[in-house]
Amino acid sequence: MTKVKICGITTVADAMMAAENGADALGLVFYDKSPRNIQLAQAMEITRVLPPFVQVVGLFVNSSIDFVNSVADQCRLDLVQLHGDESPEFCAGVTRRVIKAFRIKDISSLDHLGAYNVAGYLLDAWSPTAFGGTGVTFNWDTAIIAGKFGPIILAGGLTPENVADAVRYAAPYGVDVSSGVEVAPGIKDLEKVRQFIRRAKGADSVQNFKFQVEVR
Repeated sequence: MTKVKICGITTVADAMMAAENGADALGLVFYDKSPRNIQLAQAMEITRVLPPFVQVVGLFVNSSIDFVNSVADQCRLDLVQLHGDESPEFCAGVTRRVIKAFRIKDISSLDHLGAYNVAGYLLDAWSPTAFGGTGVTFNWDTAIIAGKFGPIILAGGLTPENVADAVRYAAPYGVDVSSGVEVAPGIKDLEKVRQFIRRAKGADSVQNFKFQVEVR
């Protein structure tokens, strides 16, 4: 079943709401230029109260390796997501499993994926002004091609209205959403979160049902 990550969590209430509605992972943004940036104390409180089996992912953009590893330790992060220009060598120095994000402009954006030995690859839409959270989609054919490198997490412009189509079309390991389930940057909408998770995971059920019927 497709994994679902709700990113840009800034409050305990939103973290618990997402977890209770079936989110597999929550994203905490440690990038001070983001409207979803979270302070260390609040991040530590969120990780302290979360139920088991919900993964916590820290998002960083061109931070120092010392900062990344320090925050990962203090907040007990399960994974680190790197959204900047981090090198393969930088990723190897992170003390957690790494998700490396790539901003997709065209097929050439995949040229360097093979150089990264990481746990997964997050594909987001390219923007000249932002490192993510833009609400813009990209060609999902690129995500299908990228699957040869390893687990693909599809992001960029996903909403409750299109996530089922994305899952059925690209069959990613996981999907990642931030602005698509918000009422304002960093503030999640309960119904949008609930519908997003239900439809992302429900698309798998439709696929599995069709497969079983065809096999029979």
